[in-house]
Amino acid sequence: MSDALDAVKIGIVSVSDRASTGVYEDKGLPALRDWLGRALKNTITFESRLIPDEKDGISAALIELAQAGCALVLTTGGTGPAVRDVTPEATLAVADREMPGFGEQMRQISLKFVPTAILSRQCAVIRGKTLIINLPGQPKAIQETLEGLKDAGGQQLVAGIFAAVPYCIDLIGGPYLETHDDVCKAFRPKSARRPLPEKAP
Repeated sequence: MSDALDAVKIGIVSVSDRASTGVYEDKGLPALRDWLGRALKNTITFESRLIPDEKDGISAALIELAQAGCALVLTTGGTGPAVRDVTPEATLAVADREMPGFGEQMRQISLKFVPTAILSRQCAVIRGKTLIINLPGQPKAIQETLEGLKDAGGQQLVAGIFAAVPYCIDLIGGPYLETHDDVCKAFRPKSARRPLPEKAP
């Protein structure tokens, strides 16, 4: 990890009635911390929230994390069609702009595994200088949607959504994120890439 890389603050939010009240252990926040820690070269400060499926509470948490300077906020859980699944509504309620491509690609990835992927309602929005993305609730699905699908040799078969996240954050005025290519290779146009720091003699 290089000192020359921008530090980044990332909000991670797990939305679950039962996990937030201790009925079972939350697995969403550890999965997000683990994957982001492996994917990013930057120094990360996490702002974590474990909250119930309440629209106003979710919206308040997203606003708070954006105001706290999080360049990226990832939520997990609450994106299905069940009555208590209100994460997309809470997310759209705080949006300045929608980014529909993220949800479209997540559903395409999940459809490789289950036909019920069409029931997912994940969305992504921009609030100020913060990118907010709803992710699935299961750790395996979180990794698949962020990282994409690879063959046995590690070759990318389907691009994950995180490949587009660093450039999106560039465009909205956030820190410059660099990824470990073996986990997730970020894509930027050549004109948007920073030159590599010179090695000390």
